[in-house]
Amino acid sequence: MIVLGLTGSIAMGKSTAASAFRRLGVPVHDADDTVHRLMGKGGDAVAKLARTFPDALKDGAIDRAVLRKRVLDDPKALKRLESILHPLVRRSERAFLAAARRRREPLVVLDIPLLYETGGDKRCDAVAVVSAPRSVQLARLKRRRGFTKEWLKRIEARQLPDAEKRRRADFVIPTGLDLRRSLQAIRTIVTMAKDGRIARRRR
Repeated sequence: MIVLGLTGSIAMGKSTAASAFRRLGVPVHDADDTVHRLMGKGGDAVAKLARTFPDALKDGAIDRAVLRKRVLDDPKALKRLESILHPLVRRSERAFLAAARRRREPLVVLDIPLLYETGGDKRCDAVAVVSAPRSVQLARLKRRRGFTKEWLKRIEARQLPDAEKRRRADFVIPTGLDLRRSLQAIRTIVTMAKDGRIARRRR
């Protein structure tokens, strides 16, 4: 089974790419969706996060907007947050991979926004990076509620530059100009995995 890491900078089209993999029958583990579940009502992270960030607890769930503001300019708070969430996300990921192996899936995708930044690429056989021109990225971001240049600057300070991600990647999925090109790049990756043309890394 080939484990493909899927990543990309903010507003580069990673969610669209992940959906395309799913439509082609490839199981995808979405780290962001996992975090949403962990912080929602009944989520495994709610109690621990509420003890550490009590102001973020709203109606039995963690308010992501409050939590985001709390950690954005506080590295120590961010580390505390990561120390709670990361082990739980990894547990979910391991269960996902184990189930996929039992089903003998030829290819699975780990959709992880900060893949390189957290060393997640070491758990993958190959990495695909979604990338779009800067103008397209900014146009997408400006449509988001609460967007400011200062907010973007803070987010990008935590991320590797797009050029560095593309340099490290095994595959680059273009997402900014032509949807057909994006889908073709994804189909090529799926075909290569099923044909045995992506080598497994020893981990």
